[in-house]
Amino acid sequence: MKEADLESLMGKALEGDRQSYAELLRETTRFLKPYLSLRLREEHEVDDVLQEILLSIHKARHTYDGNRPYKPWAYAIAKFRLQDHFRFHYGDYLRQAVELSEIEESLAEPVTENAFSYESIRGEIERLPEKQAVILTLIHREGCTAREVAERMGMKESAVKVAAHRAYKLLRKKLEE
Repeated sequence: MKEADLESLMGKALEGDRQSYAELLRETTRFLKPYLSLRLREEHEVDDVLQEILLSIHKARHTYDGNRPYKPWAYAIAKFRLQDHFRFHYGDYLRQAVELSEIEESLAEPVTENAFSYESIRGEIERLPEKQAVILTLIHREGCTAREVAERMGMKESAVKVAAHRAYKLLRKKLEE
């Protein structure tokens, strides 16, 4: 559908034409769904966010300026709803994330250098969360680099380093006790 058609539908919808409004929402769904599908993993998330966007468009329809194109206005609303979705659903991950600048010094040091051998603390390593235990085993027992561990585990190298750092922190705490 052409942009002018969308603007026309919105104009008629604002005048109270229910059929035009229903058609406008169908067309809006048609161009927003692919936009959301590229940004969200799950189909149910796409549908949920799409419903939120359509609700927001409905609530904000009085702010639409008929002298401007419809799609950029709708995409702006979609962008804000999508950001809200990410903030709400993934905010905990961001709050728990470790800033790499906080651990730069320990990352600069060789990962395999320590006062303990793998065998001497093997029992403590096995009590770590599974992913951390596997990472430390690959690094210290098999002599893998962080890059090699990342490739084997399907992770990013920086994620392996962060997980290893967290594991070292846990081990240090347990060994100090």
